Amino acid sequence: MKVKGFIKDVGGASRVTKARLNAFETASPLPVREDPIGNVAREWHPGKLDLVVTEIREASKTAKTLRFEKVGGGKLPPFYAGQFMVLDFPMGKSLISRPYSISSAPWQARQDKGFVEITVRRSKGDGFICDHINDNVKVGDTFRGLIGCGQFYYEPLRDAKHVVALAGGVGITPFASMAREVANGTLDMDLTILYGSVSSNDITLKAELDKLEGEHVHVVHVLSGDEPDWPGERGFLTAELIRKYSAPDTTYFICGPQVMYRFLHGELAKLDIPRRRIRFEVFGQAKDITQFPGYPMACKDETYQLTVVRGLHEDVIPAKATESLVVALERAGIGIETGCRSGECGFCRTKVLSGSVYICPENDGRRGADKDFGYVHACAAYPTSDVKIKIPIV
Repeated sequence: MKVKGFIKDVGGASRVTKARLNAFETASPLPVREDPIGNVAREWHPGKLDLVVTEIREASKTAKTLRFEKVGGGKLPPFYAGQFMVLDFPMGKSLISRPYSISSAPWQARQDKGFVEITVRRSKGDGFICDHINDNVKVGDTFRGLIGCGQFYYEPLRDAKHVVALAGGVGITPFASMAREVANGTLDMDLTILYGSVSSNDITLKAELDKLEGEHVHVVHVLSGDEPDWPGERGFLTAELIRKYSAPDTTYFICGPQVMYRFLHGELAKLDIPRRRIRFEVFGQAKDITQFPGYPMACKDETYQLTVVRGLHEDVIPAKATESLVVALERAGIGIETGCRSGECGFCRTKVLSGSVYICPENDGRRGADKDFGYVHACAAYPTSDVKIKIPIV
């Protein structure tokens, strides 16, 4: 900033006002058709896109990687390594949205024929969309998708240069994206991945991770299953193992199943790590809401009436006490925007007009004002009485 002197600086506002008035007087009477700032904003934040599946390949015995390109071709919007995308799935009369961490790298999306990839593992009975993807989706299928969601990414102003990623199961996907970006030279950090799996013959993305090993990417596989000939690390991601691969100043990123999160909360506490150095990815809706403290067990077998207000229209639908408001809406074919499905992003922000709900304590990402004025995130709210809510028309 250049200081011109007290009088000139104080009088600067009046000079700017005169310059603006002069610009108005001398401007063309024709409307300005170009909007360069708006064009950049639309390129970076285009909203939902039409995406086509262009490749499907095996990522392990129980997982597949799907590649998506923009219908009609062209570059995809930018995102950070570690972020997720949201895909819409038409299922009968319902439109169901699901978030998936992006396993490809940001630089791959910005090519002339850009693409994003997700890696989806077959479920163990609690994720029918995952099974639908593995069994039914084929090359040429099209979806609506939103790319670049979430806060789970490396930020050099906040995070240490050395990162230890703690992954379990399909939780490897955001770290595969980071590893690709580091190997490409477009993400400046040293990444060590401690990847817990049950067996060596079902490690998701193992072949691709092996190719990314280098000066700044190191992958340590940790097996919990009984394999006597396994030469690497064994057991779980314990405090002792984490300490072994940590530098004096390390940031920890964690992504995996809910049971792993609970275990690692205890293990990381043993290491006396500053809270600012620990980053947990959101883990989706609770598998069993009745296991959380404070849940009213007297309600668990009940089905309540959920009155849904959209504009002037009202619907009354059933809502199970053990399923979130989002699931009840989706079952009834009522559209609601969702993103993370973990209570964090606020896409499904909903006004409760009457009745009571239980909020999952590990998924309560509401602002203080929303708590005061009766708003909930529908993916983390469970009915404990007949409830009346108001949602936007989508």
